[in-house]
Amino acid sequence: MTEKNQCPPRTIWLGFGFVSGLLGLALLISFFQINRSRQLPQLLVIGSVAAFTLTNQDGRITTLADFTNHVWVADIIFTRCAGPCPRMTGQMRSLQTLLPPDSAVKLVTLTTDPEFDTPAVLKKYGQRFNADSARWTFLTGPKSEIAALASGSLKLSAVPVKLEDQKSVADLFIHTTIFVIVDRHARLRGFFETGGDGVNWNAVQPKILAAVRRLESEP
Repeated sequence: MTEKNQCPPRTIWLGFGFVSGLLGLALLISFFQINRSRQLPQLLVIGSVAAFTLTNQDGRITTLADFTNHVWVADIIFTRCAGPCPRMTGQMRSLQTLLPPDSAVKLVTLTTDPEFDTPAVLKKYGQRFNADSARWTFLTGPKSEIAALASGSLKLSAVPVKLEDQKSVADLFIHTTIFVIVDRHARLRGFFETGGDGVNWNAVQPKILAAVRRLESEP
């Protein structure tokens, strides 16, 4: 009876405490991972990106094949814009800065003003934002091709402002202020509002980066 009531050796208690600590740490990590995953957007397949043929800032013909096996983030702007476009381009630049150097993710900016935004104009605009041409592509081309990719595939809308409604010479288009994300199989997977009322870019940016990482890890 006396032996049964003796305390276990100290080494046993230490071992038990160590195992308990590991279990507690595992549960804590699991808890944070679950909560972190809840903060990430659901990346459902929204649609497929159709084939396109446009021209990049270097004057090179660019097609959907150039983005095969790449996750990419896209938006639509025009270089004469005095409204949200410079802010959006700055936000895209911040993504470029935060993406790992070895990341295969591409950034894509479409123009809604192709008659003015020639490849040379887009290249100069990109240089203002230190755009890395190896990662960040600016696209122009026929309006019909841009419309097919922007509104048809990526759900990025742009509407010309009527002449009588223009408040300045740069007040040419009303367009979406969202970033969209496309997976490696050319499927549209998410929307991220960047410039609406009450939108906090510091809160949106981590979600985009997290979505990119998730899509990069998909087979």
